[in-house]
Amino acid sequence: MLVSPILSRFRGYYQRKAASLVFRRPFVISPTRPLISFTFDDFPRSALLAGGAILNRFGVAGNYYVSLGLLNKNEPSEKMFILDDLTMVLKQGHELGCHTFSHRHSWETDRRAFEESILQNRTALGKLVAGAQFRTFSYPICPPRPLTKAAIAKYFLCCRGGGQTLNVGPTDLNQLSAFFLEKSRHDIQAVKDLVDHNRRVRGWLILATHDVCETPTPFGCTPEFFEDIVQCAVNSGAQILPVASALEVLGAHASSATTQPKRLASRGGTPRAHTSGNFVDSDRHSKRAMFIGRLRAKSLRCTAD
Repeated sequence: MLVSPILSRFRGYYQRKAASLVFRRPFVISPTRPLISFTFDDFPRSALLAGGAILNRFGVAGNYYVSLGLLNKNEPSEKMFILDDLTMVLKQGHELGCHTFSHRHSWETDRRAFEESILQNRTALGKLVAGAQFRTFSYPICPPRPLTKAAIAKYFLCCRGGGQTLNVGPTDLNQLSAFFLEKSRHDIQAVKDLVDHNRRVRGWLILATHDVCETPTPFGCTPEFFEDIVQCAVNSGAQILPVASALEVLGAHASSATTQPKRLASRGGTPRAHTSGNFVDSDRHSKRAMFIGRLRAKSLRCTAD
């Protein structure tokens, strides 16, 4: 009776930690002025019609991580984006990001199927919005498998996860941290405290949510809550930018979203990070890889690939 809960906790720990330890693209985040980015996953219409309107009133822009397979879909509790919303996002100065075509589960999906869904999403965007491209990515649902993380890095300037924290100092462009607003929508002070902490340490806080409406899903927040947080962000003196624009400010623009990352010469080598600018050496993976190997051997169900 005790084995199942223990294994369940172990699998959860493995999921959270596995990808974060390997296949990193190290980068030092140390802006002269704190940064904040507002991001929306899945792209419910309310994220643009309400959330985007609030950002516009403050003269700032955000990111919409879109799964184009959800185009025109009406979920039980929310309406998803329509074609006109995609062009409206860009006209208002926001950025479109990739979230896989079919909103693939980042852990449960096979690596090849996950990568194919990214390519399908990219192709669909090119057909729907001429000249548009995805420069950044958000992992759907949970952290990725380690080999999935390695496989998709070449397509994007950065990939964003969760973690309920900010980014400062040495970090990983293949798995940036984000703070989901809905997890503290009954404790707005917790969000404001994090915004203030970001100001003091001069970090990069990526805030995330889904829908923004008066009766939000468990994954969204109300317009009043969202506007209060945007006001707090503005008052903090942070530079508020979409994710790719923030990367340019940080000096990470040298990393191309269409270039294959350099790899180690050894068999099965991990991507080698740039050594110019804020990028730091990433060759120290062996001990972490061995740790992941031991975890994999012990896990009964959660294999990395």
